[in-house]
Amino acid sequence: MTLDSEALEQLRKRVRAGGAEKYHAANAAKGKLFARERVALLVDEGSFVEDGTYANALADGLPADGVVTGQATIDGRPVCLMANDSTVKAGSWGARTVEKIIRIIERAYAAGMPMVYLVDSAGARITDQVDLFPGRRGAGKIFWNQVRASGSIPQVCALFGPSAAGGAYIPAFCDVVAMVEGNASMYLGSDRMVEMVTGEKTTLEEMGGARVHCAESGVGHFLCKTEADALKVVRDYLSYLPANWTQAPPAVAAVDAPATVDLAALVPASERQAFDMRRYVKGLLDADSFLEIQALWAKELTIGFGRLNGEVVGVVANNSMFKGGVLFVDSADKATRFVQLCDAFNVPLLFLSDVPGFMVGTAVEKQGIIRHGAKMITAISEATVPKICVVVRKAYGAGLYAMAGPGFEPDATIALPTAKIAVMGAEAAVNAVYANKIAAIVDADERAAFVAAKRAEYERDIDIVRLASELVIDAIVEPHELRTELVRRYAAAKGKERHFSRRRHGVTPV
Repeated sequence: MTLDSEALEQLRKRVRAGGAEKYHAANAAKGKLFARERVALLVDEGSFVEDGTYANALADGLPADGVVTGQATIDGRPVCLMANDSTVKAGSWGARTVEKIIRIIERAYAAGMPMVYLVDSAGARITDQVDLFPGRRGAGKIFWNQVRASGSIPQVCALFGPSAAGGAYIPAFCDVVAMVEGNASMYLGSDRMVEMVTGEKTTLEEMGGARVHCAESGVGHFLCKTEADALKVVRDYLSYLPANWTQAPPAVAAVDAPATVDLAALVPASERQAFDMRRYVKGLLDADSFLEIQALWAKELTIGFGRLNGEVVGVVANNSMFKGGVLFVDSADKATRFVQLCDAFNVPLLFLSDVPGFMVGTAVEKQGIIRHGAKMITAISEATVPKICVVVRKAYGAGLYAMAGPGFEPDATIALPTAKIAVMGAEAAVNAVYANKIAAIVDADERAAFVAAKRAEYERDIDIVRLASELVIDAIVEPHELRTELVRRYAAAKGKERHFSRRRHGVTPV
């Protein structure tokens, strides 16, 4: 059919309007924006070039087949993106929807530019399953392309509504996921399906809501109050990463650390007293540069991007405010994925150690703490970016290994004057070695004196100067010297050779 100018303009208007007005109104009542509004808020003004605008244009009520795809710039840097239109059959997938998503990921991968997913979808249209589900260019090809692109280009997801069934894997294959509280959800089966299959009565929010995934499952990374907040997370996250794995992270003008933070005063003299490592991180990095990731999950470990003298670093830090900073199954997984992310995109790693070790006991052994700890240590070993271990207060047992200790070829192991490195703390060590003898001493004062003497002996054995003299430690620095020391060492490590092993890939203890 031939289109005159008026007919073409009418077609364009129908496509750009999305679904029926009642669906727009329903979304607005929930605080949800139209897919095209989300795109406009995210990207630089006037930069968006759309693909597949007229997908399924001959069908009734399927403008753009429910997904907006194309290329734009964010802060002047090219990106590819897709945005589900939940006013069109709840953002569900048809055959053209799937093809558009596959094509835009393929373009992002081929061109070496970040891929952004703005997700709000009820999943596949069951009525169209033969066309969209099983074939070579079916929905599975979306995930195949995401896996191929992983570590090659940044992939970031903002989730504004449901991400249902197989569609839930789009966020899962992204580097990070920002979820809008109250609206965003991820689940493999709906609440009705769960009741039918298992008999359990639940709700989408209880089972797969934003807070559940950001605080309990770890599938979500940022819990956001509004859609604008989620879009800001996307922009902020991409500002720390290169366009692809062949490039260096973008540097910015250097900013001093906050003048109000006294690093020495933050760390208590007693290793039994907790302190908030997040404050330490923010006091060490360029002011206001720390972007914490997964702040609500496995809080005994703090991770995120920041800048040192304008250069991007990835921070892995133990936080004794939560579970004493002990490493658990979830915190090991959290570290593993973040270390792999940084290594993929050439982000130097900074480990701030204050770790008693991995958790012990029946519960964690049944959860596979050994396997998960091995996974974390594998990631540390395989990371070839510049990496520096700073023992802020203590590094005990396998915790030293998990925090990139000397055996894992860090570019430096630095200790503060109060740092301790040992198989275990003095109290535990004395009890382990002298338990029977201690129990045999009847007099309480004599027993206390014996324990104190043995503890002092143990402390002398692990003295930090001794470790430095035997080249276990590369430098002992005062807290106020640490930032300058790190800036210099990262600068010196910039050109390091990054080959790890002669192989195709290892067999990860997942």
